[in-house]
Amino acid sequence: MGNKSMIVNVEKIATLERKMSVELPFDDVEQKIADKLISVGRTAKIKGFRPGKIPEKVLKQHYGLQVRQEVLSDLIQQSYVKAIKENNLNPAGSPTIEKTSDKEGENFSYTAIFEVFPDITLKGLDKIKIERPEVTISHSDCEDMLENLRHQKATWSEINSKCQEGHRITVDFSGRIKDEVIKNGEGTDVAIVLGKGQMLPDFEKPLIGMMSGEEKSFKVKFPKDYHSEDLSGKDVDFHVKAHKVEQEILHPLDDSLAESYGIKKGGLKKLQEDITSNMERESTHKVNQDVKNQVVDFLLKKNPIEVPKALVNKEAHNMQHQAMQQLGITDHEKAPPVENFKETAEKRVRLGLLLGQYVEENSLKADPERVRRRVEEMSTGYENPKEIVETYLTNPQFLSQIEPIVLEDQAIELLVSNGKEKMKKVSFKEYMNKENK
Repeated sequence: MGNKSMIVNVEKIATLERKMSVELPFDDVEQKIADKLISVGRTAKIKGFRPGKIPEKVLKQHYGLQVRQEVLSDLIQQSYVKAIKENNLNPAGSPTIEKTSDKEGENFSYTAIFEVFPDITLKGLDKIKIERPEVTISHSDCEDMLENLRHQKATWSEINSKCQEGHRITVDFSGRIKDEVIKNGEGTDVAIVLGKGQMLPDFEKPLIGMMSGEEKSFKVKFPKDYHSEDLSGKDVDFHVKAHKVEQEILHPLDDSLAESYGIKKGGLKKLQEDITSNMERESTHKVNQDVKNQVVDFLLKKNPIEVPKALVNKEAHNMQHQAMQQLGITDHEKAPPVENFKETAEKRVRLGLLLGQYVEENSLKADPERVRRRVEEMSTGYENPKEIVETYLTNPQFLSQIEPIVLEDQAIELLVSNGKEKMKKVSFKEYMNKENK
C-alpha cells in the first residue's frame, strides 16, 4: 500500500533547470477518485438507473476513466504548488509534466521539469560612471533649423533648363536584369529631389543634366549590402524618361512663415523663440535617454546573469506579435522569424530581472502620479482620453502591466542619481546628428 505523505525530490539538472519528482500516497489518491465518482453518481444519467442509485461498478464503466484523469490532473496541480512552496522554489514559467506513473497498488508519481529565477547579487552599483553631454545651442543651429522650416513650406516651379543638384525631376523609370524587370523596378511620375539621397547615388548621377522630355539609359551597380539579396552586388539596366524639371522656391523669411506654422502673434521672432525652446527640449530628452542607456549598459555588463529560457521565449514571441501588428501582418506564416528577436529579448529579460532585484532591495513603489502620466500619454490617440485614463486607472489588470514599466524607470533614475557624472560639452548639431548606439 502507499505511503502516508507526499514524497518530493528536487534535482538540479542545469544552472536554472530543476527536475522535481513527486509521489502521492496510493490510498489518498484512490479515496479522492472514489469520492469524485460518488459525486458524479448523484447527477449522472444512465439508461435503466435513477440518478443517485447507479451501482459503483456501472459508474466506473461509464465514468471511471474520465473521473480518474480529472482527479489526477487536479492532484498534480495542487501537489506541484504545495511542493514548490515547501521547497522554497521560484519557478519561471509553467512546468513540463512527464514520466507519470499510475499503477494498481503503487503510489501515483510524476516528474515536473521547470526553470527557476536566478539568485541575483547586484554588483558594481557603487562604481557607475556617467558622461553627461552638455549641449550648446548656437545662433547657427537656430538658423539651420529655421532654414529647414522654410524648405518644408517651399513650393516648386517648373523650369526649362537642365536638372541640377537641388532640383526636382519627375521621371518614369524601368530597371531590368537581362530584359527581366526587377522587383519594384518600375515607376511612373516619380518625383526625385537630387542630392537628398532618395535614390542610389549611381541612379541620381545620370539624371543631372537631363531636361524635360529627354530619355536616357544607364547601368546602376547595386551595393553588396543592399537590403534585397536579389539585387545586392548586381548590375541593373535602367531606362528613364524625364517629364519635368523644377526648382525649389523657399518660403520668405518673414512673419508669414510663422503664420504658416500656426503662430498668430509675435511673428518671426516668436517662431525663433519656439525653435530654440524645441531644440532645448529635444536635446534635454536625448541627454536623459543617453544617460539612462549608459547606466543600463553598465548594469548589464557588470551583472552577466543567466536567464530562464522560458522568459526569453515568451518575450521574443511578444516582440514578434508587436512586429506583426506594426507591419499589418495577420498571417502568422508570414511573420518575421521569432529567432530574430531572441537576442534583444534576452537582454530585456536580463535587464528586467536586474532592475526587479534593485527595486526590491530599495523597496521602491510605483509613483501614482507617474503611473497617471504614463496612462495619459498612452490615451492621447483616443477620442475621449479623459474617460480612457479613468477606465485604465481603475482596472487592476491594466495597472499590473503599467506599474512595472514605471517602476523600472524609477529604478534607472535612482541608479543615475547615485552615479558619478562627468560633463562633456558638445554642439547641438553634432550631438543630435550622432547615431544612437
